[in-house]
Amino acid sequence: MKAAVKPSLWEKFTNQLDLQSMVWPGIIFVVIFSYIPMYGVVMAFQQYDIFNGMMGSPWVGWMNFKMFFEAPEFWNVMRNTIVISVLKLIITFPAPILLALMLNEIGNMAFKRLIQTVSYLPYFMSWVIVSGLVFSLLSVDNGTVNYLLERLNLSHEPINFLAIPEYFWSILVSVNVWKEIGFGSIVYLAAIAGVDPAMYEAASIDGASRFKQIYSITLPSISPVIIIFMILAIGNLLSAGFEDILLLATNPILRPYSDVIDTYVYRVGILNARFSYATAVGLFKAVISVILLVTANKIARRADVSLW
Repeated sequence: MKAAVKPSLWEKFTNQLDLQSMVWPGIIFVVIFSYIPMYGVVMAFQQYDIFNGMMGSPWVGWMNFKMFFEAPEFWNVMRNTIVISVLKLIITFPAPILLALMLNEIGNMAFKRLIQTVSYLPYFMSWVIVSGLVFSLLSVDNGTVNYLLERLNLSHEPINFLAIPEYFWSILVSVNVWKEIGFGSIVYLAAIAGVDPAMYEAASIDGASRFKQIYSITLPSISPVIIIFMILAIGNLLSAGFEDILLLATNPILRPYSDVIDTYVYRVGILNARFSYATAVGLFKAVISVILLVTANKIARRADVSLW
């Protein structure tokens, strides 16, 4: 009997042309916009001159990194970045899971669709619109929040919430939860829909309450999805936010509590035209993010769930 001839690489490609046509546009997009621009990281090791370009700018080694570590803003920027990221991880990350679990328990489909629609809508609003809503709600003049506080006798005079640095973290995290919770719950609802209904029926026969079923069946069944998103969230731990902070913290008095790595890079690199310095700060953030991602993935691999 003749041995089967293995198809060549070109034959495999032509046989899967319909699938390849869906994959390659994404690959080309990532290569053009994510990998080719990575050549620009060499600016972090140069004293970049816009007129001489990267090929003609002098090399300065680790000087830009040293300047960042010795900058008076370094510890404040790192503290804000870590605190805001951890707060978002602790509060914003589990919020969609809780919403998905609650939506799954709603029997009235019309009411369930209403709640889903209302919770999804904020995600599709730009941060420009959301920040405008927040400014209107917290306004000293005719702001809804101040009006309610005065009517309930909880405050005798209007509070300028967005001019008090200590309130900024709470406002930022609360707005992020409101904006992201609905859309984030879609993935978890899809995961819950894949749980075998027979498991719930068996648990119900055994006398398990709904809370017991959620704890013993639903959460363990969707735990691989939760772990994957947790790994990605840990990898983005130094990405505390940019648009939300930039638009909500327009008052310079908030900077001791609002200045994070991304806003610092924008202010120093774009507004002050210190391109090499900003590139060094961004590269530092990227390296730490990769280390966090690899570490989180390695830990998650013990539970047989990982990105790679």
